[in-house]
Amino acid sequence: MGNHLKTDIGQLDQFVHTLNDSVKDLEEARSALEHVRGDQIGTSRLDQACDDFQKRWKYGSEQLSEMIGAIKEGVKANKLSYEEMETNLAKALKQMEQQGTSAGGGK
Repeated sequence: MGNHLKTDIGQLDQFVHTLNDSVKDLEEARSALEHVRGDQIGTSRLDQACDDFQKRWKYGSEQLSEMIGAIKEGVKANKLSYEEMETNLAKALKQMEQQGTSAGGGK
């Protein structure tokens, strides 16, 4: 079974950082466009389209940020669970080794 399931804790940690960076990048992109007003571009129809886009972009990016945040928290929780499992397994194996040695199973 050990050959079939492997978890790279470092990769999980990197994934959390990547998700965090993506939320920052999304917010920076939205903020960079926030100061541009539709009435600075041209026709009233284009101005309205730009204003509508800004509203949808703000709402969509906020929703996406929330979803990415939830995924990030789930990955962090999984990473902590794997670390805890590895720690507990190492303790259990060490304890079994010590019991085997003290019971005369060693040299």
